[in-house]
Amino acid sequence: MVLAINAAMFVAEFIAGVIAQSTGLIADSLDMLADAAVYCVSLYAVGRSASLKNRAAMLSGVLQILLAVSVAGEILRRTIMGSEPEPTLMIGVSLVALVANVICLALIARHRDGEVHMRASWVFSKNDVIANVGVIAAGGLVLLLDEHWPDLVIGALIVLVVLRGGISILADAKRERIVDSQR
Repeated sequence: MVLAINAAMFVAEFIAGVIAQSTGLIADSLDMLADAAVYCVSLYAVGRSASLKNRAAMLSGVLQILLAVSVAGEILRRTIMGSEPEPTLMIGVSLVALVANVICLALIARHRDGEVHMRASWVFSKNDVIANVGVIAAGGLVLLLDEHWPDLVIGALIVLVVLRGGISILADAKRERIVDSQR
């Protein structure tokens, strides 16, 4: 269910982000794509060995870091080339994405303290909610100030949140691998 929600929201948010010229929406859509990929890996890891679950979590962390780097490149491009984000579309799409992500968060909440691959999924969903709130705020500031920079700033903040999440997941997977090797 969480996989389907993230895949659908990736498509919707990416299209809306391109139309709205919003780095915040594009960043969040790519985060949804990475989440969908990670949920595929996590789903595959269910019932498998601890080693495979650990590798799934590590792959999840690496995907998050790669996403952060690619979005940082897009922010740089839009900073240099310019953009005119459409604030009402940013806000509307982000509200829908926020509802979708809160549903995902509720669906995986009971697994947030579970095995390493499920803890990684919890981090992704939590970061998505934070990003959605940020894009809504950026859309409001773009509307209020009639400036594009709030969208670039929130895109950069999403990059930092995603990067932090990826690093956190890799550290958790590394700790888990050490604990497993000591057993």
